[in-house]
Amino acid sequence: MSLLQWKPAYSLAIPSVDLEHREMIAMINECHQRIEEDAKPETIERYLGEIYTGIGAHFALEESMMRRAAYAEYEAHKQDHEELLDQIRDMMDLYDQDIEAGRRELQEKLSDWFGRHFATFDARLHDQLG
Repeated sequence: MSLLQWKPAYSLAIPSVDLEHREMIAMINECHQRIEEDAKPETIERYLGEIYTGIGAHFALEESMMRRAAYAEYEAHKQDHEELLDQIRDMMDLYDQDIEAGRRELQEKLSDWFGRHFATFDARLHDQLG
């Protein structure tokens, strides 16, 4: 079962951003599936690294678009991005220290964050850029 599902409401109507959102959801779901299958810790660590790198690159794209558009909520949106990257880094560290606690944290936090971020920050971004 997937952790996250793409919803039309998540669309920013910007094809490159929507594609990356779908790719992020797919990466997170793949990692979640591996966790559910009790994959080796090295496999989960690799997925977490790919998620961290992919999300960081995506955030850079979004932030560049927001700066070019002189988006009024740029600072708050960027801060939310930074908080997620910090949380992913913390999850990676926790996973290194305690695999089971890291698995639970990953499953709980990523789904919550994306649902909230898509519904709030990205929805407002869509209103201005989409």
